[in-house]
Amino acid sequence: MSTTPAFKRLPRAVREQQMLDAAVRVFSRHGYHGASMDEIAEKAGISKPMVYAYLGSKEELFVACLHREGTRMLEAIAAAAVPDLPADERLWRGLRAFFGFVGAHRDGWAVLYRQARAERAFADELAGMRTRIVEVVAGMLDHALRGEGRQVAEAELEVVAYALVGATESLADWLADHPGADPERTATRMMNVAWLGAGQLLRGATWHPPAG
Repeated sequence: MSTTPAFKRLPRAVREQQMLDAAVRVFSRHGYHGASMDEIAEKAGISKPMVYAYLGSKEELFVACLHREGTRMLEAIAAAAVPDLPADERLWRGLRAFFGFVGAHRDGWAVLYRQARAERAFADELAGMRTRIVEVVAGMLDHALRGEGRQVAEAELEVVAYALVGATESLADWLADHPGADPERTATRMMNVAWLGAGQLLRGATWHPPAG
């Protein structure tokens, strides 16, 4: 009697998603270096050679995880923050989608913004993803300002966008560490911080350091 494990035949795309699901769980818990391909294969219910055949080396598998989780997150934000909404509602919907993603995919968030940051080899992947998010936020601010008949220099918009994205990422890390926290309530908190400041910007108010 053969002792070779039998694996149910599934379409390649379905099998790859199973592998990525397993890999995200293992990478999120053990980090890139601590994760083993044996454990990933076991959690996916397949053989280790099949993981290599479908998704390549451990490094290629980690990058595939980054791409999938990053794409899911960006698509969720883009689908929610549709262009024809008022500026505040557009930002609110984008924040709600973002924190909703983090709440529903805590392992994915850990891989994207914790494990990847710790590995220099993946810095470019993460930086590219972050740049796309900053561009979306800067575009939303620019759209809102133009709607108020104002224009702000591109560099100023970029600085504000980076500040908002950085604050949002920090709060997302907090959310990831507090499973009982409500993602929508967290989005509301971030909206209050972001929009009250952005509202002042829309009205042309700026703060200046005291003379001397």
